[in-house]
Amino acid sequence: MKVARVKEMRQMDRYAIENLQIPETVLMENAGLAALEVLEREIGVRGRRFLFLCGQGNNGGDGFVLARQVISRRGQVQVFILGDESHIQGAAGVNLTILRKITSSITVISSVEEIRSAVQEADAIVDALYGTGLNREIDGLAKEVIDYVNGSSKPVLSLDIPSGINGDTGAIMGTAIRANYTVTFGLPKVGNLLYPGFARAGKLYHSYISFPPALYEDETLKVALNEPLPLPPRNPDVHKGGMGDCLVIAGARTYLGAPFFAAMSFLKAGGGYARLAVPSSIIGTIASLGPEIVFLPQKETPEGSIAKENAGDLMEVAEKCDAVIIGPGLSLVGETKELVRFLVSKINRPMIIDGDGLTAIAEDPSCLKGRSAPTCLTPHPGEMARIVGSSIRDIVARRLEVTEETAGRLGVTVVLKGAHSVIGLPDGRTYINLTGNAGMATAGSGDVLTGTIAAMYGQGLSWEEAVKKGVYMHGLAGDLASRDLGEEGITASTIMSYLPCAVREDRINGFQAVVAKKIISLS
Repeated sequence: MKVARVKEMRQMDRYAIENLQIPETVLMENAGLAALEVLEREIGVRGRRFLFLCGQGNNGGDGFVLARQVISRRGQVQVFILGDESHIQGAAGVNLTILRKITSSITVISSVEEIRSAVQEADAIVDALYGTGLNREIDGLAKEVIDYVNGSSKPVLSLDIPSGINGDTGAIMGTAIRANYTVTFGLPKVGNLLYPGFARAGKLYHSYISFPPALYEDETLKVALNEPLPLPPRNPDVHKGGMGDCLVIAGARTYLGAPFFAAMSFLKAGGGYARLAVPSSIIGTIASLGPEIVFLPQKETPEGSIAKENAGDLMEVAEKCDAVIIGPGLSLVGETKELVRFLVSKINRPMIIDGDGLTAIAEDPSCLKGRSAPTCLTPHPGEMARIVGSSIRDIVARRLEVTEETAGRLGVTVVLKGAHSVIGLPDGRTYINLTGNAGMATAGSGDVLTGTIAAMYGQGLSWEEAVKKGVYMHGLAGDLASRDLGEEGITASTIMSYLPCAVREDRINGFQAVVAKKIISLS
């Protein structure tokens, strides 16, 4: 499913109205009917009392349509308009005129006091204040109204997006409605899916409101949900080399967990043969945790990290492997960072760069330019900030744009980790991943991700699909762990141990079952 930016959604609306000759009132009617279906499913309409908060734009118009439909189903409505009624024009104005002929329960409010008793008496509240058109922070009366609604404990249905959520970033613009249900129209918006917007949506519904498939499947729409391909069937007589041979270059004297998680997760996610190049002094400890791993002892720097003199041997081994992981727990020793940049520029194999490897290339990203084999960077916001020379705040505020820009500029695939990780491809396509949970914000989780991506590639997916599948599967493992154990206390070991369960779940049910729980499509 494609995902729209606010500008793209406006262009789609305009195209539908001007080129397809679908009247704006029809689109608004369809939006109202979709919202009515959600009310019927979740709350019921007949005999129920609904408070409507409507703004001056088309979001308010959707609310006017829904209020009329609720009345026709024998529900009761009280409609409150925030702002100057004379500014309500077009299709929204048409529907307000119709609604006024049906009910007198319409009030333009000037104080939060005017809605207090109505909120207390209502069975549910419909939020039709701002939609995706909001481009400023909410203050004044609007802020008072939204904050009062949030404190009321009444069920709230938001139309298109909770009011106060930025449609392009998911950011809270001063304050925002905390909805129990949201129904989004046309296509899901980026702000519906990125945090904190996703958390404010409650149960998220979606309706195409009669757009033809050619419109919402257009190739110019570069953002989509991460809906990876199925894994190829596992051949019954396959040998270990046939499921991927991965070289992991990782670890230092003070970082033993990261190399273990990267290599062992490759095996746990279905990879066949994991070679782990680590400083020789730490092999005994890691081997006691993962005897299935094949170890390549490395000469060390005085600080206990991998020395640059290992470069030749590592390049020779890499040529025998299907993929290379470099960076987890390597440390920030200068000589080792030089080794990373050298190997990145010279090894002609698909490569995943994570952790300290990202810090090394951030100092000189030119080492990526000469690579002919595909490359994947897996930064968290702090690492991404170093790569692009920006602040973490900017990265978090512009997650989608930063991922797109960095992938295109460096010619690599970028996985910006976080709540609903973003995957950016060099050609400008971007995917929002819906698996994963807050319990996965734990040390070592990213190392598990690197091994999982490599395992997907080892099992026969293309590089692009392996990255998408690995991110999805890593999040699914965390979700299964959270389901069984709760979010608190999940560790990298927990996520890794659930990787076989995630692979099994995916083979049985596919991604559709997971996405259907996150975004419920209306007929």
